[in-house]
Amino acid sequence: MKKFVSRRLTLAAAASILALGLAGCTAAADDAADPAADAAASGSFPVTIEHAFGETTIDEQPTRVATWGWGSADDAIALGVTPVAMPFQSYAGDENGVLPWIAEALEGTEMPLILPDTQEPPYEDIAAAAPDVILAAYSGITEQEYDLLSKIAPVVAYPGDAWSTPWRELIEITGTALGKTDEASALLASIDTEIADQAAAHPEFAGKTIALTSDSAGSFYVYKKDDPRVDFTLDLGFVSAPAVDELATDEASFYYTLSYEQLDQLGSDLLVNFGSTQEESNAFLTASYAQAMPQVQAGTVASPVGAAFISSVSPPTGLSLSWGLEDYVALLAAAVT
Repeated sequence: MKKFVSRRLTLAAAASILALGLAGCTAAADDAADPAADAAASGSFPVTIEHAFGETTIDEQPTRVATWGWGSADDAIALGVTPVAMPFQSYAGDENGVLPWIAEALEGTEMPLILPDTQEPPYEDIAAAAPDVILAAYSGITEQEYDLLSKIAPVVAYPGDAWSTPWRELIEITGTALGKTDEASALLASIDTEIADQAAAHPEFAGKTIALTSDSAGSFYVYKKDDPRVDFTLDLGFVSAPAVDELATDEASFYYTLSYEQLDQLGSDLLVNFGSTQEESNAFLTASYAQAMPQVQAGTVASPVGAAFISSVSPPTGLSLSWGLEDYVALLAAAVT
């Protein structure tokens, strides 16, 4: 809990500094500046946010925020706004569907309404929470679902494809929707500082080639540079192994599957293999096909294990990245050395 209190204080100070800088820039701005851009930059309203289904205008600063999908609840809380309703997280949440970093951040306060664990948005439950905005910028809602949710409150959908909003952009979108643009900039700066500090503390990472993978349900997945867990791992000083690009297919934008017969071709200084359970991780490391990989032979494999640990970095959020970063870096350091 102390980490989150400290971060709130840090963000408040950084936001104040950013606000002064923005005020100075605004005073010198051209009178012909875009009013909508000025409103978003200053945290004033109304604001209009473009997304895959058009655009959404939020007339006043929201006070009752509902979230759907992944990350929006985390980012809202990190920016000082507790949602009135948020989704049940079955993969990494506790018995109540609450993620550990959210539980820590909200310790001692009333927990938001946890929405039912359904694939389709639970419209009646969301409506009962009486939100004045619904954040679903990292979700899989369809246009029909968007239209139905819009009958309840303004909806902020994802800017491009479903389930693919970059985690940094998600923080920015959340900040704009909540009138917390300065705080969002401060949060990103704080996270960047944490990552840079970890990179500086581990010069052995610099220039080492890395491949991030998982072996699950009979399929071996290799994550591309567009995957958020790869993105911030490279910020620690690593470089993507050439083999990751050389073996890549167009199967998806952020991953591809690799046959077990080709695993020996996926060379890198370090292999990171994610496992939902220790049994799953052990099964990979002891499998005959894994023995052909140079990293397994050399012992340069980092094995993040556990739903919460994996979820904290894939994709990370404004709360979760800091929650799991130190343990993640420790695993990488042990494997590199």
